[in-house]
Amino acid sequence: MIVLVMALIGAVVGGLTARKRNGSKADIAQYAAGYAIAFGLLGMIATLIVHRVLV
Repeated sequence: MIVLVMALIGAVVGGLTARKRNGSKADIAQYAAGYAIAFGLLGMIATLIVHRVLV
């Protein structure tokens, strides 16, 4: 769940960042995908840490 939430947050942040920089629709999509991947990776690391600590 953490991974999905983080990926969604990353997509929103990336889309808003590209829109703020006056990017085209392709730019917005690319930023959203890139940020989603990066935030998803951070979510995966957070999930592993939480799992190791609690189990």
